[in-house]
Amino acid sequence: GYDVARHPNEVKRRIGYMAQKFSLYGDLSVRENLRFFSSAYGLRGKEQQARMDWALQEFELGPYAAATSRDLPLGYKQRLALAAALMHAPDILFLDEPTSGVDPLARREFWHRISALSELGVTVLVTTHFMEEAEYCDRLVMMAEVDILAQGTPADMKARFRSATTPDPTLEDAFIGLIKTHEGATQ
Repeated sequence: GYDVARHPNEVKRRIGYMAQKFSLYGDLSVRENLRFFSSAYGLRGKEQQARMDWALQEFELGPYAAATSRDLPLGYKQRLALAAALMHAPDILFLDEPTSGVDPLARREFWHRISALSELGVTVLVTTHFMEEAEYCDRLVMMAEVDILAQGTPADMKARFRSATTPDPTLEDAFIGLIKTHEGATQ
């Protein structure tokens, strides 16, 4: 409901963003990164401290609070990046390949967190190349380069490619089918 050009601060207060590549300050400790990002989102005083305490506890970062963030294991870097994006409790969260490079256990934990945020009413937009991760989403937009190939629920996507030879298609089957259809249409 806000024009980004005319009301950038209002927009900034409502959105959070986590980049695929670790983009926090590697020379700062976990606590310093949380303080910096909460300040950038306008948090001060007791509210800032409460959100920092929340992040350290919620993301199990307490034991690493004084650690330099560049030295964290990748899974903890991802936790810290998500915590930083959530410091101001945004309404909308953009996650760019949030589980890229993390182990399967950390990936599952991340998706539990994303689902919990969604249940709390946060709109979460995720980019992913992992079709098994896309299954967690309520709605999908499948793209190839800049073209939108299809949109709908995971069940909708799979149903499009159900056939006698593929009675129970996966999202990967659907994506491959969409790519082949797209390539045929553009040649």
